[in-house]
Amino acid sequence: MEQSQIQRILEAILFASGERMEISRLAAVLEVDEQEIEEAADALANQLSFDRRGIRILRLERGYQMVSSGEMADYVTRALETRKPPKLSSSQLEALTIIAYYQPATKAMVEQIRGVDSSYSVAALLNKKLIEEAGRLNVPGRPIQYRTTPDFLRTFGLSSLEELPPIEKIAFGEPIEAEPEDTPEAKE
Repeated sequence: MEQSQIQRILEAILFASGERMEISRLAAVLEVDEQEIEEAADALANQLSFDRRGIRILRLERGYQMVSSGEMADYVTRALETRKPPKLSSSQLEALTIIAYYQPATKAMVEQIRGVDSSYSVAALLNKKLIEEAGRLNVPGRPIQYRTTPDFLRTFGLSSLEELPPIEKIAFGEPIEAEPEDTPEAKE
């Protein structure tokens, strides 16, 4: 199958879908290799961007999604009266950061790192579809584990979690110690 035909089919599927489509699923439907899907989708995305079209093709981890161009956001918002991206409180942002970097993470892990109850923040992030359940931890009580969603990537303008800025992670389960103060006792 020629790349131009693959691009036309991808454009139709991604437009009709309205959500991220896995590369493996697209390859199976079109009966071509995943590499051909990636080459065609990337070429189509580049062409739409180069032509400054009103739509774009975004790569989100192992999939693609058709979205409106960022340049058109004000017009789309006014025309559709869509809501703005979810507003996050500082506690929700802290919980989301912990889940993003330590995923899959349990609520207990979030609470241990933050030092406060995080039930409301985790529930709010689930409601905003920025995180989702990722199974249960195989320990007594079988706590739910959470991970970020494609909506998280889209909201923060990321194509994959590898684009998150590096941080110094703490080892889970170890107490967090304060830095020693610069006092005469500390110098001895």
